[in-house]
Amino acid sequence: MAVLTIEAIAASHRRARRRRAWRRGAVQVFAVALLVVTLAPLLWMVQMSFHPSSDALSLTLIHPTVENYRALWTGRFPASFGNSLIASSVSTGLALVVGVPAAYSLSRWRFRARRKVALWILATRMAPPIAFTIPYFLAYRYLHLFDTVTGLIVIYLTFNLPLVIWTMSTFFDSVPRSLEEAAWTDGCDVWQAFFRIALPLSVTGLAATTILCFILSWNDFFFALILTRNSAMTAPVAIVNFMQYEGWEWGKIAAAGTLVMLPVVAFTFVVRAYLIHGLMAGGVKE
Repeated sequence: MAVLTIEAIAASHRRARRRRAWRRGAVQVFAVALLVVTLAPLLWMVQMSFHPSSDALSLTLIHPTVENYRALWTGRFPASFGNSLIASSVSTGLALVVGVPAAYSLSRWRFRARRKVALWILATRMAPPIAFTIPYFLAYRYLHLFDTVTGLIVIYLTFNLPLVIWTMSTFFDSVPRSLEEAAWTDGCDVWQAFFRIALPLSVTGLAATTILCFILSWNDFFFALILTRNSAMTAPVAIVNFMQYEGWEWGKIAAAGTLVMLPVVAFTFVVRAYLIHGLMAGGVKE
């Protein structure tokens, strides 16, 4: 009886191991399939950018060429790419400079209107962008900000600031207050405790917030289309110029899309470790 029991337990363990192996295999197959579905359009766009204009929509790359990238370089696309890079980088930096201390204040100081202020900040992100179109258009014409990179920086800053405040306040909430109190006891003031304790412990959240703000600004099409014409045209809007009535220039569209995708991919690759930890840690409060 004891031998049968031991054999039954061993068989049960073997079946459990096989089930776990099958589950791991199924998860891996699903992950690979999901990765293929996600990356297939991007890889198709990249290979399309190396097709000659005569067979841009072909699925096979027989005679690769860089004529599409050369045509972009000799056109107005580099200026539009630079406008996107300047507007996205500067607006993201300003949003962090203003929003991170505001998020720290909202997280640490308990004042009477704290909840109302937090709700008001969140409410600025609730309205659809089209609701601000006419007011921004008229104000920009009056203030001479229409078709300027400065105007894009201002509007991106306006919409990135609530994201920075709400995201970073969550990360600051997860930092134990006792650490800052110990720093105060050792003679640090509020700003020293902020820069030496709270901010270094929230660096993963800072990286995640930075890349989210940059992506939102970089990928913006609506406001860049409404508030720019020629001088401050951004890369996403410039791509539309290749969609003409006579026909769509698929090779140039694919090449421009590949170039627009590269900064975000490179930035994400550099801060990927911080981004993963930041997105996971932001939902935990102590």
